[in-house]
Amino acid sequence: MKVVGFAGFSGSGKTTLIEQLIPALRLRGLRVSVVKHAHHSFDIDHPGKDTYRHRAAGAFEVVAASDQRLVLMREFGQATALSVHHLLAELCPSVDWVLVEGFKDSDLRKIEVWRAPEPGQLAKPVRYPGDDRVLAVVTDAPQRLPEPTRLPVLDLNAPARVAHWLLEHAQRFEYASGLHAGLLPCAPR
Repeated sequence: MKVVGFAGFSGSGKTTLIEQLIPALRLRGLRVSVVKHAHHSFDIDHPGKDTYRHRAAGAFEVVAASDQRLVLMREFGQATALSVHHLLAELCPSVDWVLVEGFKDSDLRKIEVWRAPEPGQLAKPVRYPGDDRVLAVVTDAPQRLPEPTRLPVLDLNAPARVAHWLLEHAQRFEYASGLHAGLLPCAPR
């Protein structure tokens, strides 16, 4: 499995780029998974649904499956900091690519997504000068990058070319799962 992180400030275009990369990679016959870091409390379940009722009754885990999909919801009894490696360990190991949004401080190799500021706004800082895990920069304005770079600079508006670059450099994104933590921690009883 190959794993690439996408780092950048909110509004830089990470989600849209990943959304466009998924079909670009799938057109090449590849299986793609996504890991997304959520900064806020979130819920994919809805009041009144059976799974919601099971969780509300105190179930530690609820797995719901159909012939189309599977979802696992795990409730932590207390705040639990999860690494990106915990989440990667939960994925199907036969996937070809995992696109990771967020986890900008992780040890994953990544692509920085940087968008030029609107007129009157200040440019957001960049990570690439101090993060040797950044292997390329994707931007809508290469001539306006706040720091010069020798890294490849890719066009934010050309996701097919970004996918092509990823495939050309796939060996750099090979994930060594045995070097990282195992499955998600279970909350103490």
